[in-house]
Amino acid sequence: MGLLRAAGVVYKPVEQLDLGPDSNEIYVEADIKAPRMGGLLAKIFAWILESRIFGALAFYILKRLNRVHKFISNATVEEPPMFVPLHPYVDLDEQEVIEIDSDASPAERVQQAMNCLPLTSENSLDAFKFSCFRRWTIADYSRAYRNGEITPLKIAERFIDAVHESSSRPLSIAFFINYDAEDILRQATESTLRYERGAPISALDGVPIAVKDEIDCSPYPTTGGTKWLHKVRPCTGDACCVARLRSCGAILVGKTNMHELGATPSGINPHYGPPRNPYDPSRISGGSSSGSAAVVCAGLCPAALGVDGGGSVRMPASLSGVVGFKPTFGRIPHSGVLPLNWTVGMVGVLAGTLEDAFIVYAAISGHLPSHEPTTLPPKIHFPLLNSTNPISNIKLAIYGEWFNDCNEEIRLCCSNAVQLLCERYNWKTVEVTIPELEVMRLAHYVTIGSECSTALSSHLENLGRSEFGWDARVVVDIYGAFNSNEYIKAQKLRYRHMQIHNKIFAKADVIVTPTTGMTAYSISKNALTTGELDYVNGGTIIRYQIAGNFLGLPAITVPVGYDKAGLPIGLQFIGKPWSEPTLMHLAFAMQALCITDYRKPKVFYDILGKK
Repeated sequence: MGLLRAAGVVYKPVEQLDLGPDSNEIYVEADIKAPRMGGLLAKIFAWILESRIFGALAFYILKRLNRVHKFISNATVEEPPMFVPLHPYVDLDEQEVIEIDSDASPAERVQQAMNCLPLTSENSLDAFKFSCFRRWTIADYSRAYRNGEITPLKIAERFIDAVHESSSRPLSIAFFINYDAEDILRQATESTLRYERGAPISALDGVPIAVKDEIDCSPYPTTGGTKWLHKVRPCTGDACCVARLRSCGAILVGKTNMHELGATPSGINPHYGPPRNPYDPSRISGGSSSGSAAVVCAGLCPAALGVDGGGSVRMPASLSGVVGFKPTFGRIPHSGVLPLNWTVGMVGVLAGTLEDAFIVYAAISGHLPSHEPTTLPPKIHFPLLNSTNPISNIKLAIYGEWFNDCNEEIRLCCSNAVQLLCERYNWKTVEVTIPELEVMRLAHYVTIGSECSTALSSHLENLGRSEFGWDARVVVDIYGAFNSNEYIKAQKLRYRHMQIHNKIFAKADVIVTPTTGMTAYSISKNALTTGELDYVNGGTIIRYQIAGNFLGLPAITVPVGYDKAGLPIGLQFIGKPWSEPTLMHLAFAMQALCITDYRKPKVFYDILGKK
């Protein structure tokens, strides 16, 4: 196809890029050329891609139409490749933080996190008369257990009843792929006995925490949302992050539903059902950590673990109206997580509040196992959220054309939230230009696709594609079409974009964006059996996510409002490497300004408060 070769971009040196507000760098909008496909159309498309006659031509056309050839394959990039986004630790001299002993146990880190939170009342549950909707927090569970108002065993029984009830609704929520009532009750009984002895392990003791089915958690298989992966990769124990939660006494309540192999942002799984959005069960909860977002949103757990390879924690958190936090690459141990995208994926936390995300983060962070890649071990700092001196002189970088590339309701809601934050704390916005964002999205797609395809290659040889849902089958076919030249070019672009973002961070503390370009869309009937390929809506949802994964940057989303249909809207802060404390300070401040306006989901289980 040499005669049809598309001309590639010649990228000029980063030093010549103008990143100021008056830059002549053009904002390139996503121009995704792919129809929405589900049902029979998805099957036909898969057959075309797998055809010896038409497959190669189809891949060529897709790459050309979607500008992969222009921006990646045939581009000239002078920068060296950056294969793993490992950042040397730099002491950022952040405000209102405390350094944590690197040898502290998970339970000790949880206690230190609790010491960083504002003091809360020791009143009983009956004394809480909320004037607005409020989710029960980890601190609420811990207080109720210590006061003897309820036991972890009673909470476990209520939890199991709620999961049963959710499955019998007209629209089943499909929270879990696997949960074991007997194992949950066993853990809860052990926790109850510890409280009766007056010896709980930590504030997490007896608190229900769910785990995305991409993370090993005994006694469950790890399916990755498939019907087959657990058969060829047995789960032999807990992932490191799960083991740390278990050591704190948390009750691991099961494996949450997810999009098969994390393939698209919708979260719809044709094998286990769609984890529906508790704010409107006819709509998606977002993927791929869809079940984790839904269980937190619906009140079944104050927090859950997810894995964020392309916004897969932050997108569902935003669409489901909860907090989603992805730390710096290398901050959380990755051992025991399915190796589907090892240079862009990170364990993250979904929680009802920033405080709960912080507590779970405290439990699972820390030194990495010796076999995991790292630079010098980074220091651990916690934010002093109980400080009477709010952090000051914060500069929020905003790229106007990118920030506004969302629907009007999201634009207005997020703009108002930023304005409110700046007025309350006297922080400043800094107008910047972040060039080549669409290039970065494509480079990330080539990277995550190549890594996933490589991870699955041996299994595909043995199994073929018959075990896949049709949407995941198409995605895996596309992933396998990327070649070594494209992968290397993508890694060169990773290094390039890290330099661009370093220049942005020299001007500002964080980058602020909407979390998604649209709110949750409706679940199509034909997606229930085949899954769904919707690259246009998917591209809109993922628009603001890529830097966090491709460049290994920490990022957090916090709910800031709702659209006219009552669907949640999130605001995202993207930080410098290792700046988790500053991000949590900002999210905590934003939450404080918005929390009185939070709305109760249509599907909600008052696990702690009901009689």
